[in-house]
Amino acid sequence: MSEKNPLQIDVKIGTSGYSYDDWRDLFYPSELPKAQMLNFYSQFFSTVEINSSYYHIPDRYVFQRMAEKTPPDFEFIVKVNQETTHRRLENKEALSKLLESLKPMFEYKKLHGLLAQFPYSFHNNEKNRRYLVETKRLVGDIPLFVEFRNDGWLKTQIPPFLAENGLCYVNVDEPELKGLIPPQATVTNPPGYIRFHGRNEEAWWDGRGSERYNYEYSKEELKEWLNNISQILKKSPKVYIFFNNHPQGKAIKNARDMMEILSSQLQIHFEK
Repeated sequence: MSEKNPLQIDVKIGTSGYSYDDWRDLFYPSELPKAQMLNFYSQFFSTVEINSSYYHIPDRYVFQRMAEKTPPDFEFIVKVNQETTHRRLENKEALSKLLESLKPMFEYKKLHGLLAQFPYSFHNNEKNRRYLVETKRLVGDIPLFVEFRNDGWLKTQIPPFLAENGLCYVNVDEPELKGLIPPQATVTNPPGYIRFHGRNEEAWWDGRGSERYNYEYSKEELKEWLNNISQILKKSPKVYIFFNNHPQGKAIKNARDMMEILSSQLQIHFEK
């Protein structure tokens, strides 16, 4: 879902991943082959986060097929592999392999950034700040969106550090638990970026996989973000908003809810 107006504001709303079997009958037709899910998804949304690359790096033909199945103006954000963000041992090798696989996305001009989601154990210290700078150097001109889970990154000097090193900050909505990041309206380099993970406090730390994201936002909870989104738009005319609360199609519902809210409250018109 995207919006464009004479002020060149461009808000794109999508989901974190698209190939979920439990979206059948809720979003996808029940008998739709998996190979056709992305094409179907792209009829309703203009952007998506590719999460599968976090678990293993697809070969270039997978990304080529993704590019071929989507409209010319469709935009991909690709999540970097866990070797880069969680293990942080084979940084150069994993990133080089991912960038090589992504070449078809470059050719189709559909790659609009990489997402690096760092774990709670990734603390704000000199070693990790150097790691961020080196990671950005390796990806070159590709926008690198960095998401932190540890509130040690809320120090006042961090936004200037990210800005100076060409890194884009990811704002998040997640449970209000000690040590996590609260909602913000931070832009260090455009585009602006927001991820909604849900507010499932009970399941957040217990390691039950996707259950931590099993949460449906009410419209009132989404409206809490209106001021922050307005502030982000003042800093960046382009903003990505992704919903990662994917179990049982909740991300689809809330993405559509957010479109409706921004349309009625901020007069943003969405083409799809």
